[in-house]
Amino acid sequence: MDPLLNQADLAAVARLVAGDERGLAELYDRHGGMAYSLASAILRDGPDAEEVVADAFSQVWRTAANFDPVRGSVVAWISTIVRTRALDLIRSQKRRARMLDRAEALADEGSAPGLGTAAELADRGAEQSEAQRLVRRALDELPAPQRVALELAYFGGLSQSEIAARLNEPLGTVKTRMRAGMEKLRVVLGPLLGGAA
Repeated sequence: MDPLLNQADLAAVARLVAGDERGLAELYDRHGGMAYSLASAILRDGPDAEEVVADAFSQVWRTAANFDPVRGSVVAWISTIVRTRALDLIRSQKRRARMLDRAEALADEGSAPGLGTAAELADRGAEQSEAQRLVRRALDELPAPQRVALELAYFGGLSQSEIAARLNEPLGTVKTRMRAGMEKLRVVLGPLLGGAA
């Protein structure tokens, strides 16, 4: 490792710890390409890699005070964060795929004979319709920017990066809107759906 580069990286981390965001810009300028290459190699998807890099540098900003130069270089630290974020995303996507597979299997089983009386199936259908109506009403009450971002994510299947591109908005703005919208939905739907929201 180039000792001058390492010193410049350490100085940038010190600026981050002091709350100077120019330190983050310097680290991103020097190591953003490496971070994107690493995320792309793991994920094999450009938009997901962009999202991981954005999340990783956000974590660098938040946790700069925890960086310990004795444990490794700044480059190694950033690489570890990117790798961890990318693997977390893969696990999350696999979990989501398993949940969808289970939901499809349950839906198929629900239509099979012997899994309940017609009255029980009708009751379940009525409960699902009521839950869908409550969710739709809660979504309709959100401010339009939050509602649109959530609908694109959950009904359109778009990643946060894709939503930002489609809406021509900064990624951070989209993330903030989605977080705020989800929190409002939790508050509204939690009591109505028995805490399941």
